[in-house]
Amino acid sequence: MIKKKPNIVLILADDLGFSDLGCFGGEIQTPNLDQLATGGLRFTQYYNSARCCPSRASLLSGLYPHQAGVGEMDEDRETPGYRGYLKDQCVTLAEVLKDSGYHTYLSGKWHVGERGPIERGFDEFYGLFGGFTSFWNQPDYIRLPKGRAKREYSDYEFYATDAITDHALDFIQEARQDEKPYFLYLSYNAPHFPLQAPKEDIAKYEQIYEKGWDHIRETRLARMKELGIVSSDTSLTPRSEYWDRDRVIQGVNPAWDAIDPDRQKDLAKRMAIYAAMIDRMDQNIGRVIDDLKEKGELDNTLILFCSDNGACAEWDPWGFDDWISTSNFLHRKEDLDRMGQQDSYHSYGSGWANACSTPLRLYKHYGHEGGISTPLIAHWPEEVTRIGEIDHRPGHFIDFMATFVDISEASYPQVYNGHNILPMEGESMLPAFYGEAAEERIFCFEHEQHCGIRKGKWKLSKIKEMDWELYDMENDRTELHNLRDTYPDLVEEMKKIWDEWANRTDVYPRFN
Repeated sequence: MIKKKPNIVLILADDLGFSDLGCFGGEIQTPNLDQLATGGLRFTQYYNSARCCPSRASLLSGLYPHQAGVGEMDEDRETPGYRGYLKDQCVTLAEVLKDSGYHTYLSGKWHVGERGPIERGFDEFYGLFGGFTSFWNQPDYIRLPKGRAKREYSDYEFYATDAITDHALDFIQEARQDEKPYFLYLSYNAPHFPLQAPKEDIAKYEQIYEKGWDHIRETRLARMKELGIVSSDTSLTPRSEYWDRDRVIQGVNPAWDAIDPDRQKDLAKRMAIYAAMIDRMDQNIGRVIDDLKEKGELDNTLILFCSDNGACAEWDPWGFDDWISTSNFLHRKEDLDRMGQQDSYHSYGSGWANACSTPLRLYKHYGHEGGISTPLIAHWPEEVTRIGEIDHRPGHFIDFMATFVDISEASYPQVYNGHNILPMEGESMLPAFYGEAAEERIFCFEHEQHCGIRKGKWKLSKIKEMDWELYDMENDRTELHNLRDTYPDLVEEMKKIWDEWANRTDVYPRFN
């Protein structure tokens, strides 16, 4: 029995790789998230929905993304699963918790369509309504409801990650004016491209990444084994494939030592900026933790940290410097110093995304483990009793709604604003918090016709143009040994389950 309704802080990173955090094996400095991990519980097999909009729709609704209307991005394709906004047949975490007496706040990225956060249950909002923009461009970050005061920054003072945290702290300070608990959805747009960060944070990492992605992959896997994030017999995947379907480009990430030295410098700088963005996000999460400690609220606050999809490989090993044309520029000499600053726009490419997904296969967009696996941290001293432990049970973003309903004693509606509401798809995480045994579950995935289904220890994965592959997740989390021909009956059984799920959840009909 929960003693008192907890505050809830749900922190979402954008395009963070599975192994980027220090507490998941990475070399990036994340002491505040590491502190939450050692004082809480880490989950290694929790799943998102492979891309920003679908994952956010699932996280907010407790449904699979197509059921909520956001099977792909925020464009209305005029079929039930692809409306590009949260449909009337779902409720959000904010709507459910608000009806249970919570203040509800969103600071950061919305990106689930034109029906905005205030219309979907949030009391206050600051941040980015759409997908992505410069971290230095203050006018792109808005305050709702209209007329609310927002902080103003000088031209060289504004940085989005800092401003998102500033407003989050303002919101929870406002919540303390009465005795009601609060729900804060802290939805950072870091480390999504454009890769931009303060120079002092970038400088910490430039020499580290000059060693290249092959070295980083090997050292990360060794640390992951030491930490117990993966089993000691886990194999590193070969360098992953990459695709740019618009430009009809396909290949395999090259060996670092085979790359021209000028290109190595350019790529090392891109990864240093990415790492700096994560470092800065962790610094800001530390500000929130310190505030909760100072106000005596940390012990009865559930903090969940996760990422919306796997690392971003868009679209080839060199990355791009222009989102519209996806063109790449090779930065040399003094131009390297301007990378990551106000007039820059970079991604880091598929080679570094492969490293950030260590040791998993593929990345964002795909139903393979590198696309759908999130590092997940749960910290709640009053209830998460498994301090510092690591839990390998599979779970999914659909579980957040069931968990929040459970711990807040909220009522999940059958009808809301006159609309019939689909039942929750997930299960409460409380049994995991208490160390109870896990039962076998089934999870399904689809994004851009890349598919997956997890049933107990078995997983089918499929790239759009290719056939289904079968993997034993207990012995082959990195999806290297396709057992499709060994267990044909199991493949057919799982394909049938996936097809039934796809028809039930509005994956079909697709749009033209």
